[in-house]
Amino acid sequence: MNTSSYFDVSQSRREYTKGGLRRENLTKNPLDLFDLWLRQACDSGIDDPTGMCVATVDETGQPYQRMVLLKHYDARGFVFYTNLGSRKARHIAGDARVSLLFPWHMLDRQVIVLGAAERVGNLEVLKYFHSRPRESQIAAYASRQSSRISARGILEAKFLEIAQKFKEGEIPLPRFWGGFRVIPQSIEFWQGGTNRLHDRFLYERAGDGWSVDRLAP
Repeated sequence: MNTSSYFDVSQSRREYTKGGLRRENLTKNPLDLFDLWLRQACDSGIDDPTGMCVATVDETGQPYQRMVLLKHYDARGFVFYTNLGSRKARHIAGDARVSLLFPWHMLDRQVIVLGAAERVGNLEVLKYFHSRPRESQIAAYASRQSSRISARGILEAKFLEIAQKFKEGEIPLPRFWGGFRVIPQSIEFWQGGTNRLHDRFLYERAGDGWSVDRLAP
């Protein structure tokens, strides 16, 4: 294949100068540091600060990644919602191990979470579903996520059909829609540094607490 006309990215680079991360900046519990970094990401005005890349694997071990929005987090883990027939939900049913990546590039920061996903309880799912905009609730019914469709018009027609069906009253929770909580086993914080001397700290579960180590960049 002739690639001579493709854009040459080999010299695309910049220095990372937004700050450093030292051991004295760390918290005992990594969720506390994550909370601080997420608040700072939200305050910075960057787009989609709660956006995270969710990586799963299929039955052959083939990795897949996609961006979703973090919708809740606490000491138990990180929560997102999806169609339970979607590709990622099917993958999790076969292998609960997942990776999350928060790519806060404008702040020269990344957070990587490794853990296992478990289903969120129905009451928690119901509460969140009814907090969504009505159009988003309708879209949850209209889309058989990850299935093949021949034209966008089919999706739009289904949306209008569901909107008409539920034009009055509360929209019921779809039986095929739910959430997952990723229970972290490790959390890595990455802060870009000058001369490619980035700061990386890895928290790992250790009994009821966490161990923490600095990693080479």
